[in-house]
Amino acid sequence: MGNDAADHDQFSEKLRVPEALTFDDVLLRPAESRVEPDAADVSTRVSRTVELGMPILSAAMDTVTESGMAIGMAREGGLGVLHRNMDVDQMVEQIQQVKQAHELVIRRENVVTAAPDTTVEEVDAMMSDHGVSGAPVVDDDDTVLGIISATDIRPYLEVGERDAVAEAMTDEVITANDGVSPREALELMYEHKIERVPIVDAGDGLVGLITMAGVLERREYQQAARDSNGRLRVGAAVGPFELERAEQADAAGVDVVFIDCAHAHNLNVLESAQDITESIEADVVVGNVGTREAAEACVGFADGLKVGIGPGSICTTRVVSGAGMPQITAVSEVADVAAAHDIPVIADGGIRYSGDAIKAIAAGADAVMLGSYFAGTDEAPGRVITMNGKKYKQYRGMGSVGAMKSGGGGRYLKDDDDGEDFVPEGVEAATPYKGTLASELHQLVGGMRSGMGYVGAETIAAVKSDAAFVRVSAAGQTEGHPHDVMITDEAPNYSPEQ
Repeated sequence: MGNDAADHDQFSEKLRVPEALTFDDVLLRPAESRVEPDAADVSTRVSRTVELGMPILSAAMDTVTESGMAIGMAREGGLGVLHRNMDVDQMVEQIQQVKQAHELVIRRENVVTAAPDTTVEEVDAMMSDHGVSGAPVVDDDDTVLGIISATDIRPYLEVGERDAVAEAMTDEVITANDGVSPREALELMYEHKIERVPIVDAGDGLVGLITMAGVLERREYQQAARDSNGRLRVGAAVGPFELERAEQADAAGVDVVFIDCAHAHNLNVLESAQDITESIEADVVVGNVGTREAAEACVGFADGLKVGIGPGSICTTRVVSGAGMPQITAVSEVADVAAAHDIPVIADGGIRYSGDAIKAIAAGADAVMLGSYFAGTDEAPGRVITMNGKKYKQYRGMGSVGAMKSGGGGRYLKDDDDGEDFVPEGVEAATPYKGTLASELHQLVGGMRSGMGYVGAETIAAVKSDAAFVRVSAAGQTEGHPHDVMITDEAPNYSPEQ
């Protein structure tokens, strides 16, 4: 009888459960402010050493982030995290594509060149195939002999298709030494009315190439997130047991490696993640976690923590497994621990509106990661589909059957006998087509800045330290959305479908 009473007390104690909150449960309490939204500083850190101009990351999902999205994110000051449903060679190639996208100097191995004995017809076809309008002409020792451009060979007025490039090229070549600044290169091109300048060493050997288009692109995106060499920043996801993938990403120049795991508070995952951090130079963000205890297990070796157990729009973890943590509470618990160790926190998932993003910051996050928000943009790799006359883009969870069959099965439970009987924790869906990434980021960051104005916080750090929450009832949630009207024209930052 005594044992029965003890068991009863034990199970009764489990019902004395704490309450956990998510975005719709709270609002930021307006406060006295002199902060104008357009003056708010949204720069932040996402790991110990990596800083961004905006606190936004695109999720490591195969319908969200490949090199195109990562380039677009970095151009605007954010960070794209490449998914891991690709082989290691593809991942390395995509990292390099991002790193080379805004390089001022196109390095020799990536420069399209012509030999002096190549025919005009051949070089014309070569430039067309590579999408360039000109190329340095070099000999077998890589010495620059001249430069050939489309204007030199079309429409073959002075040379024939079978003539050698040496007869058509410009042999008085304007060159520059390695280390030339963007301004110096631009002035050189304007002065000589040219569109490209070969970079040469002391012996006139080709080192690289600077183009007018490259310099102007660099100037257009002055807010871009760049590494110490001026290249765009990029992140890459690796599995918790994929040391080789992490090492290859590191060697390729990735800025941040993200441990891509549904439940990082797994002791095997933690041991392997620590091995990865000790084996590579790049910062390592560990995730996903959702509790104080998980954060305490990671802070000894992680360079950042990613928070989110089941909040994503296409995630079914909570209903399939019965486990999870509402995101505002999860972020606040992890941030309490991370702040004491000066480790940034990234809130991953559940954000539908810009107001949710700034709430995540107020709860203690340094940045937010979004998937569905960006899946409908041009830069996302998902395919465009049309349903009932409206355009959508494919979007799926990395725990969905489709993603798992494509390589993501290691994240979740599956039948080890044949690898086909998956137990998915996500769905495949469609999200409205939205247009350009830049326009979505403008609305998202603009809304976050507006929130900073309401709470009187000029920086991300000030939002974290000064902003206060109020609880919201179900009636208050309804009151906060457009109500008692029929929306005739949707705003660019609000859709009832969200």
